[in-house]
Amino acid sequence: MADPTRDDAPVILFDGVCNLCNGAVQFVIRRDPRARFRFASLQSAAARDLLTRHGVADDLPDSVVLVANGRVRTKSAAALGVAGGLGLPWSLLGVFWLVPAFLRDAVYDWIARNRYRWFGRREECMVPTPALRERFLDTHER
Repeated sequence: MADPTRDDAPVILFDGVCNLCNGAVQFVIRRDPRARFRFASLQSAAARDLLTRHGVADDLPDSVVLVANGRVRTKSAAALGVAGGLGLPWSLLGVFWLVPAFLRDAVYDWIARNRYRWFGRREECMVPTPALRERFLDTHER
């Protein structure tokens, strides 16, 4: 299992009150047996600090964000980057890199705009189980 505390581990930032986003985090956790990915909710100080260190200090994105290899990816690029990090069969979704970003992001934005209506929202961010706590950057904030 990978060391989730190392600085070069890819980090997924997600909307902590979105049921769809929380479900996506659970999806990744179940398919990431080497525990490569770390996580933090976008509402957390840990996420703001990480994004600031990577030059994203102003408008914090409200979409999924992947911080990996010194890059910050948002929207469909973040989703495809996560899929690629999960290995087969999920990495096969990389074929969607061939679709222009403006089209991929249009679909992403449509889903994002409707995510609370379709999937609901929580009053509080997800609290990870003790076994998963080490993979979350913001567990001390809860």
